[in-house]
Amino acid sequence: MAKLSLGLALGYWGALPPGNAHIEAAQEAERLGFDSVWCAESWGNDVFTPLAWIGAHTQKLRLGTAVAQLSARTPTACAMATLALDHLSGGRMILGLGVSGPQVVEG
Repeated sequence: MAKLSLGLALGYWGALPPGNAHIEAAQEAERLGFDSVWCAESWGNDVFTPLAWIGAHTQKLRLGTAVAQLSARTPTACAMATLALDHLSGGRMILGLGVSGPQVVEG
């Protein structure tokens, strides 16, 4: 029988930082057998920094972008950030790309 993969979507945070809530949620998800954790980006925060932070506090969780906005950075910058995070996390990075929406892209 195929194994069911579970992922935890943390989304993004607003004007205030999340404190340790994201770390605690990711660690609990890992303890419970989740396979991945997913972060998003929007006004004011990028997607790679929180994933690096979570990756430093977990051992096995895959780290996914949901999504990395194509309009927010050049393709080269996106590839470099993805590769760096993949290397630093021991190959746990999953890249999800998207165009976002006019509210975010146009401000």
